[in-house]
Amino acid sequence: MQEDRLEFLASHGGPFFELQRRLNLVHERSLHTGRRILLFVAAAWAVPLLLTLPTLASETPTLRAYLTDPGPWARFLVGIAAFLAAEQSVEAGLRRKLGQFLRAPLIPPASQESAISALDKALARRNSIPAEVVCLALAVFSAVLAFATFKQAPLTNWAATVTGDVHHLTLAGWWCVFISIPLFIFLFCRGVWRHLVWAKLLRSIAHLDLRLVSTHPDGKGGLAFVGDYPNAYVLFVFGVSCGMAAAVAKHQMQADLSAATLTTIMAAWLLIVLAFFAYPLSAFSKPLTQMKDRTLLTLSARATIQQRGAERKAIGENVVAPDAKEAEQSIDPVDLTKQYEQTRKLSSMLVNRKTLLPVAAAALIPFAIAGASKLPYKEVFSVLKKLLLI
Repeated sequence: MQEDRLEFLASHGGPFFELQRRLNLVHERSLHTGRRILLFVAAAWAVPLLLTLPTLASETPTLRAYLTDPGPWARFLVGIAAFLAAEQSVEAGLRRKLGQFLRAPLIPPASQESAISALDKALARRNSIPAEVVCLALAVFSAVLAFATFKQAPLTNWAATVTGDVHHLTLAGWWCVFISIPLFIFLFCRGVWRHLVWAKLLRSIAHLDLRLVSTHPDGKGGLAFVGDYPNAYVLFVFGVSCGMAAAVAKHQMQADLSAATLTTIMAAWLLIVLAFFAYPLSAFSKPLTQMKDRTLLTLSARATIQQRGAERKAIGENVVAPDAKEAEQSIDPVDLTKQYEQTRKLSSMLVNRKTLLPVAAAALIPFAIAGASKLPYKEVFSVLKKLLLI
């Protein structure tokens, strides 16, 4: 089977991609990432900024409030840019990982049709219209929540003004409700959905009869390359974390945030991120464990025969349970000790701290930056270091 028959382009397909293609924003052979970042960030972040400029001549100018609010910077500028930039790295990273299953080759001919069937189902899920409709619905729901939040703000800000007891959304506020916030949430939900599609595909491959070997130098039976796929999502995780860290930073502006609370938030978020990527990788633990157990039992049986033969050769007979028929058996001269030790050290877990360090750092650094705006730098750095070295 050719590698191109097992190709999953994570950022292609689906209604939103097709809409962008018709608008000439993307091409089948190019995502035009830079151009789309400029366009989407301009729509989400720059337009509200421009809409605050007319207020400079009023009694309540909102430009300064907009520029000092961490929310628009984190979500509409950094977050959206990170989501779009991640599409390129995610697609390239997942494509290489999937191709390696055939280059190794880990998928035997008898299982290749099953692999293609799993891929076809994954592509159908990736292109699902209902899935993107749900993502759009969640984006609309987030806009409704944002509208309610702006209307309940106790003070005048860049998104809403308060006259007496009446709240009025500014032009920038209306733009964020209808455009900026839904765009951020839609790109986030779409990215999460497509990762779940990839996760299901990986779990389907894990159930195939893969050509694993216990003595593979990677210590993972030949599957170590799969374990570092989450690093393709570094930019995506960074974008999500920036959006969440902005909420922490905004809370710090209104109330004190202790180091203990920040540590709890960061630790909980790190666990969520790691679980997000551990889900698909955990499916490979069962075949690796089964292979390890079977190999150890087989090597143990062969070693018993071999070592009893060596004992007979050295002292003329077996000390325990001598058998004349056993003495007639030929002895394999290969030393099984090294192979047994390598197999015993094989790890059935593809998830570990070392391989996920980049994505863990991307998840925590925005929170550390938010915390350092109020808490002592050394204290925040200590928390970050401890969580990354867990």
